[in-house]
Amino acid sequence: MFRLTKKLKKDISVIIPMCNEEENLKDTVNEVKEVLNSLSLNWEIILVDDGSVDNTPSIAREISNGEKSVKLRTHSRNYGRGRAIRTGFNACQGNIIVTIDADLSYDPLYILDVYNCFQSEPDIHVVLPSPYMPGGSTQKIPFFRLLVSRIGNKILSFSMSKKIYTITSIFRGYRKEVIDCLELESDDKEIHLEILTKVLAMGYQTKEIPSVLRNRRKGKSKFKFRTTAYSHLIFTAFERPMILFGLLGIVIIFTGVGLGIHLTMLWLEGTLSGGRPLISFMILIILIGMQILSFGFIGTQIVNLRKELYKIQKNNRLLQKKLEEKF
Repeated sequence: MFRLTKKLKKDISVIIPMCNEEENLKDTVNEVKEVLNSLSLNWEIILVDDGSVDNTPSIAREISNGEKSVKLRTHSRNYGRGRAIRTGFNACQGNIIVTIDADLSYDPLYILDVYNCFQSEPDIHVVLPSPYMPGGSTQKIPFFRLLVSRIGNKILSFSMSKKIYTITSIFRGYRKEVIDCLELESDDKEIHLEILTKVLAMGYQTKEIPSVLRNRRKGKSKFKFRTTAYSHLIFTAFERPMILFGLLGIVIIFTGVGLGIHLTMLWLEGTLSGGRPLISFMILIILIGMQILSFGFIGTQIVNLRKELYKIQKNNRLLQKKLEEKF
């Protein structure tokens, strides 16, 4: 479903997805409003409640009822961060869109840096505040969570066509034209990976800027190691199948070759029996390794084809926009 017919009425939209953030919500909204007011722009804040079971919905309603530039969207149950962000994208009317956590793990002042980056560099389409790039840093993040995050971002970087230090962060800025060209499907945190993959495949330009990631001020972290690690590994294999199938195939082939060298040494020593099952096993291992390696090549071609489809999708949506502006 195309969203290009929506008339843009705001300079900047800030989307804040939330689930059980009653302790942080008022402070977050107040700090974001203070930053936006300093820009002297026509702004809006989109609060998206993703099935909270605490007082978050009532606090959000109170805030939105008292401020006409704050909109509230609610989900009847918890679908995941990705669905909440997609709901925010559908509701916003800003030329610049910023997504940010509700727990103040990033200082809302970075919204100024994101906006200024768009203003000074018109060729940039996505701005990524990054704690892991040179110049960025972290503060008081629990050791295990930080370790998993750093390792995860390092692994995920292999699946990207451009070097990006921080891939999993929610805090980003987008030009509206970019979001309008994306057909997003993810319901959970993998949406950050999906967006970047499609943005890069479509040829849009991204830029990372240094930022500081802090531990949440209040409330309980929603970080889940097993779910996060699983989704990241699956995504990496999906985007770079050669990493999984290629490495696995090469290991199996070299195992077969090693076994073949061992059998050759036995043959030279005259102790190898032609009827030993190791000979058949060696041949089988090498064939299996070659087959798995071929899966990697086929998967890579499928990924390249999918990226070409993203480009066609982008061109179709831009063409539709031009036609709508003309007629």
